[in-house]
This record gives sequence, C-alpha cells and structure tokens, in this order.
Amino acid sequence: MIRAVVFDVGETLIDETRIWTRWADRLGVSRFTMLGVLGGMAALDRPHTDAFQAVRPGIDPYAEIEAWRRDDPDGLRENFDGGDLYPDVRPGLAALREAGYQLIIAGNQPPQAYAALAAMDLPVDSVHTSDGWGVSKPHPAFFAKVAAVAGREPGEILYVGDRLDNDVIPARDAGMRTALLRRGPWGHLHAERPEAALADMIVDGLPQLAVLLTEGRAGGPDAA
Repeated sequence: MIRAVVFDVGETLIDETRIWTRWADRLGVSRFTMLGVLGGMAALDRPHTDAFQAVRPGIDPYAEIEAWRRDDPDGLRENFDGGDLYPDVRPGLAALREAGYQLIIAGNQPPQAYAALAAMDLPVDSVHTSDGWGVSKPHPAFFAKVAAVAGREPGEILYVGDRLDNDVIPARDAGMRTALLRRGPWGHLHAERPEAALADMIVDGLPQLAVLLTEGRAGGPDAA
C-alpha cells in the first residue's frame, strides 16, 4: 500500500521553460535553437549540460554562471521561483494531501533550490535536495535517503519523476513504486520507450495521479 508520494523537481513540479529561454538569451542563440538542442540531448540520452557545448563549444557553464551572477545579481538567471510551478502542482498536491498521503519533494538540485522550494509554501511534509544530501540520482544512496526521510518501507513509497534513467528505473531498483510523468522533453520521449512499462503508471499531471491513487485504493493511505 502506498503511503508516501515523493516528487522530483525539474519538469515534474517546475516548468523549466523560463530557465532555458534565459540561457538562450545569455548565450546569444535563439530560444528555439536552445530548446531544440536540449530536446536533442534528451533523445540521444546525453546530459543536459551537453547542450551548452553544442551551442557554444568550449564553454565552462560554471564560470558562465558566476559571470552571469556578477552581471545580473538580482535576476533569476539559472534559478526558478513560484512563477515556474506547473499550474497543476498546487491542486494536485492538495488532492493528495486531502487523501492522506505523506508528500515529499526530493530531486537533483543545487544549493539555492531548497530556499526557492521552501518559499513556495507547498502542501508537502518536507523538501530535500541532492546538494543537501551530498548524493544525486540515480545513485542508490539517494533513494535510501528518500526512504529514510519518509520513514517508510520502500514498497510504501511512490516516486514520481519525468525520466526513466534518473527516476523510474533507480527508484524501482530500490524497491519503490514509480510513476512516469509525461511532460518536459525527457518525459514525453521516455514515455514512448518500451522501458516505460517498468513504471507502475504513466500520468500527464498531478491531478490525474491523485485520481488514480485514490480510486485505486478506496479509503486512502490510512485506511485499515
């Protein structure tokens, strides 16, 4: 029985469109080009950081971020805020909380992401990042941390994310249930792959997830 639902961040809760369009403007390429190259990285199973090299060969993304901070200290730059939440996140989380699920956010994110997520005051029990834990997905230690902060057996946890490689497969290997969220470039592409059948469910948004969970187990997670 699923008692806790744990969410990835990027392209699960956060729409990264504004982040990548700001990167396009920063690097001096069209937004269409930046987003298209990023989609190509997803299709080729290459890390998103390779998109920087494709549009500006030889770039050091970390040095560029530091320069960007100096040039635009008060801007969002590569960061996100509440305006980047997908519209279905708050109602979806609210429905899951009303159904009695423990809700946790845990994803691969840099140091500043924790404060940004905490400031959104989402209806969740806790927020965690890879930076705070010192370990990133898909490492098994990340999912061990997920189980530890939830205080649940892995089989009582549903991990929700937009990727097979970082979310569904390693969470499944850790003994958790999984949901593949079909949004963002990775989500749409990965949902088309045969390995998508490894996920317990494929959903298009959080409200649909809430319906499937509550209809699948009448009475909610705390039912006898």
